[in-house]
Amino acid sequence: MKETKENIVIGTITESLPNAMFRCVIDGTENEMLTFLSGKMRLHRIRVLLGDKVEIVVDPYGGKGRIIRRL
Repeated sequence: MKETKENIVIGTITESLPNAMFRCVIDGTENEMLTFLSGKMRLHRIRVLLGDKVEIVVDPYGGKGRIIRRL
């Protein structure tokens, strides 16, 4: 699945949840989103900590987002 630029937003991790899930605040707004790590980030064991800036692919149906890159 190819991500387009419209789907990708930058966010900041605010809370760590079980099962590689995170709560993020989207930069420029005060919207919070529930996100999860992508498979490649799990495979390569990339750590995501509170306060990290991340790139998020927003699900077209709303609800959750997928963290694809740590900035």
